[in-house]
Order: sequence, then C-alpha cells, then structure tokens
Amino acid sequence: MRIQIMGAGALGSLFGYFLLKGGYEVIFVARGEQYRALKENGLVITGIEEHKAEVSVTRYPENSDLVFLTVKAYDTLEASKLLRSVRFDAVCSLQNGVGNEEILARFFDNVVGGVTTYGANLVGPGKVMYAGKGKTMLGNYRGDYAEVFFEVLSNSGVDAEVVDDIEMRIWEKAAINAVINPITAICRFRNGKVIEIPEVWEIAERTAVECQEILMRMGYRLDVVKMVREVALRTSENRSSMLQDIERGRKTEVEFINGAFVRKGEEFGVDVHYNRTLLNLIRGIELGVD
Repeated sequence: MRIQIMGAGALGSLFGYFLLKGGYEVIFVARGEQYRALKENGLVITGIEEHKAEVSVTRYPENSDLVFLTVKAYDTLEASKLLRSVRFDAVCSLQNGVGNEEILARFFDNVVGGVTTYGANLVGPGKVMYAGKGKTMLGNYRGDYAEVFFEVLSNSGVDAEVVDDIEMRIWEKAAINAVINPITAICRFRNGKVIEIPEVWEIAERTAVECQEILMRMGYRLDVVKMVREVALRTSENRSSMLQDIERGRKTEVEFINGAFVRKGEEFGVDVHYNRTLLNLIRGIELGVD
C-alpha cells in the first residue's frame, strides 16, 4: 500500500516513520528546508526512539492509496486543492484546530477525522524528536474509511482507536489547546507553568470555563478545567506548537483554535472575553514580528 504524508513537518514525519516501520511505501510531501534536508540526509528520529532512514520525498502530492494530512490548519484549503490533482482513495486529517475536515469534505468523498496526542518536535530540518507516546482516535467524517486507517496505524505500532464521536474529540482537543497554547506562546514558557503560576492559572481557568460553556451548548458535557490541568501536568516539560511557531516567527493556528470558540460564542451568545483576548494578543504578536 502506498501512503502519502501531506505536510511532512514534525508530526507528519513522525507518523511517516511509524508507517515505514510498518512496512508501507511512504511518500513525504514537504517544502523548503525540510524538503531539502529529507532529500539530502534522510529522516532522523531522536527521543523515545533513535533512527535514521532514507525517505521518498517530493514537493507536490503524488498518486497514492491513502493520504494523511498533517499541514497547518491554515494550509488545509491550499493542500486540498493540490490533492485534487492526484488520485487516492481517502484522506485522514491529523491536524490541530476545528474545521479541517469540513474543508476536506468540500473536495473529497472519503474524509476521516483524527485526533492524536503523540508528541513530536522539529528540532532541525529533517530532524524530529519523538517526544511522547500517545493515543490516536479516528472517526468517519464523510465516507467509511476510518477502519482502513486504523488498520494501517495499528500495523505500524500506533495506539489507535475508531470512535463514533470524532467531532466531539476534535472540539475537546481544541478546547485544551485554546487554553494552553496561546498562554504558553504569549508567556514563552513550557506547558507546566500554566498551572504552576497562580496568576496564570486564573486566566487559564477562566478561558477553560468559556470553552466548557460553548461545548455544553453543543451538547458535549466535558470538564475542560480538569482536562487542561491533567494535560498541563502530563506535558509539563513540553513546549506547545503555538509557542514553537511564535519563536520561529511563523503564523500560528490560533484562528482555528481560539478563533473557533470566539465564533461559536458569538453564535450562541456566550461571553468569550478571555478567548477573544488571547486570540487578539496572538494576532498582535504575529503582526508585530519584524
């Protein structure tokens, strides 16, 4: 089976590595320094596992059986248009934020939603740190291919599960990210500081309550405050993806995370003052980068 990783950054490269170990033919789609490093030096994995492998890498998508989409959320529309030029059976999003599957479903008949807690950090071009084992949940958004992706991941040693409430799982992860990611990006510190500093935890807790209220209006009864505390403890030494983006002077996914809660808040008439403030501060940092 030929499997394509559309967006071979940190997470995409890690999952591509898992699939290579599973014996699959894997195509890494990358750009810029990452493309050059993968083509010239191969993929280097550090952290939980140490490995170096030659990989098949391209700048543009090719024909394949399956596609894992791991680009940044703001690139989903562009990636979808590029993928229209090639043939494949189904695509699975393993991205942050809300709305990726909706965009994909505008173009493709078989779309699987995915949420993963595997930790990956890009420590340099072509070099990925496998920072933490996790769980990957898959669910059909359009079509019926979740079981196929599950089988592929399971065969590759990934702890995966097919669920029938993938939309809730996507919003659940987005709620946790809406609290931890912008706060760590603004304050420039690791995840654990969110609960270690009382003044910061007050902001985190109020943001979590806003997210929880919106999820409740959507019919999802989740204790977001508790979940944020648990994740911040479990990933206390991690540096969030949003912080890493800010440190590199790159655009963040805040519009698909806090922005999604602000839009839902406006729809439901829920006060989202803290989410809106974090959203605007991250926007300010992005626009203020020289």
